[in-house]
Amino acid sequence: MPTLDDILEHIGEFDLFQKQAFFVLCLLSVSFAPIYVGIVFLGFTPDHRCLNPGISELSQRCGWSLEEELNYTVPGLGIPGDTFTRQCRRYDVDWNQTALGCTDPLANFTGNRSHIPLTTCQDGWVYDTPGSSIVTEFNLVCADSWKVDLFQSCVNVGFFLGSLGIGYVADRFGRKVCLLNTVFINSVSGVLMAISPNYPSMLIFRLLQGLVSKGSWASGYILITEFVGAKYRRTVAIFFQMIFTVGLVMLSGIAYLIPHWRWLQLTVTLPTFLFLLYYWCIPESPRWLLSQKKNTKAIKIMEHIAQKNGKLIPANLKDLSLEEDDNTEKLSPSFKDLFRTPQIRKHTLILMYIWFSSSVLYQGLIMYMGATAVNLYLDFFYSSLVEFPASLIIIFTIDRIGRRYPLAVSNFVAGIVCFSMVFIPDDIHWLKMAVACLGRMGITISFQMVCLVNVELYPTFVRNLGVMVCSSLCDMGGILTPFVVFRLTELWHELPLILFALLGAVACGLVLLLPETKGKVLPETIEDAENLGKKKPKESKIFLQKEKSKDVEY
Repeated sequence: MPTLDDILEHIGEFDLFQKQAFFVLCLLSVSFAPIYVGIVFLGFTPDHRCLNPGISELSQRCGWSLEEELNYTVPGLGIPGDTFTRQCRRYDVDWNQTALGCTDPLANFTGNRSHIPLTTCQDGWVYDTPGSSIVTEFNLVCADSWKVDLFQSCVNVGFFLGSLGIGYVADRFGRKVCLLNTVFINSVSGVLMAISPNYPSMLIFRLLQGLVSKGSWASGYILITEFVGAKYRRTVAIFFQMIFTVGLVMLSGIAYLIPHWRWLQLTVTLPTFLFLLYYWCIPESPRWLLSQKKNTKAIKIMEHIAQKNGKLIPANLKDLSLEEDDNTEKLSPSFKDLFRTPQIRKHTLILMYIWFSSSVLYQGLIMYMGATAVNLYLDFFYSSLVEFPASLIIIFTIDRIGRRYPLAVSNFVAGIVCFSMVFIPDDIHWLKMAVACLGRMGITISFQMVCLVNVELYPTFVRNLGVMVCSSLCDMGGILTPFVVFRLTELWHELPLILFALLGAVACGLVLLLPETKGKVLPETIEDAENLGKKKPKESKIFLQKEKSKDVEY
């Protein structure tokens, strides 16, 4: 009996229908970038200092320049490494006093400024930025700086919870149903976040956006990989993720042009309502329909694909209907299927770790580079560009070498790069950024390949669930990463880099325990997945060749 891949060889593995579907679904990957790493611009923390009531009037009366005003009013100014005092403390002085002089207003208090009592920024802060972010609007600095970490962790909590629920929905009720519902909720929650009146409400809508946004991205990814034939599956999978880089590059430009976080959030969210048009232009996955015994609908979609591609449908298309198995129960996804059999259980545990380490290294390097950036927009732009060659490396290697070794090497390179960054002095900024870009290229290769390998290791009826559950560890990594990067640096600036290096080295070793999926058809059953890597006769190919020889047309 022929497989769906065999039929696609007749009606087009990547013809007009698949190309159109690929183009429109790739827009999902572009729109996912602002959600995944938008914290870099939505939550950027500019240089700041305490607001001193009355200082503007005194400065105007005395004719001070900004440099003179800062010299008189900001404690710790000019002291290397004393950032906390400069940004989070002010002199406990009433600047409205008429007795204060213009030459040295603090001279009457003590001969040594270090003896002047300090207090917290009770009246707010002054931010040195022409734009705005959630930090400047809600004063998420000093004692409340952890709330920025929470903002990013919150969307990853949403990714995690959504991975568990939405993966089941996609495998139980269909890829298209899942896609349309998650797109709608994501768009609405994104707009509500942009108009949130306070920090708690913004956090709630950010969580809601996280719950569904990854689900819509994953549904689009699964759909396009199930529409195309085996020869093109890896190409569309890599390019689908490569388009995510286009979203990163566009985000840096949009953020530069719109430096106000609310307008930036609306700008990247409103176009996503157009994805609801997928209802009319994207059909359900025929692979999923077959796994659910909905054979008639699957055949109609295959007929539509053939008609769109201008091809004739072979007579053995009807063999896709599993009439001989009508007595068997419809396959339903279950979490137990990811752990019930030995090989799939091993694959699940290894993939979980690789997703986790890839997320920590990828997001960690982005945050680390953002925190040490000289020019936020340019540094983000340059570091995003290295993801394009990463995708090209994958495309030109995995069909020649396979999946395992490029995936293992990329993790090893990322780990080595992070370790080497420990020994590069901070004053050689260009070298540190260049090396960090190399590490980001390595971990980008890992991130893109693990998604492809994840799809290829699971049978159809639990494929979406398998991707979502394994990638949920990616979300756990995302929850921890902001605290790892920003809190461990308080103990030692290079401590996060050492942790990243260890995670990359372990991932390299675990990848080598996975089977090679190069040239393999997508597994349809648990047995197929268990036998991956083992040679077996391709009965469906033999059957199709016999049918071809008969020259029978539908």
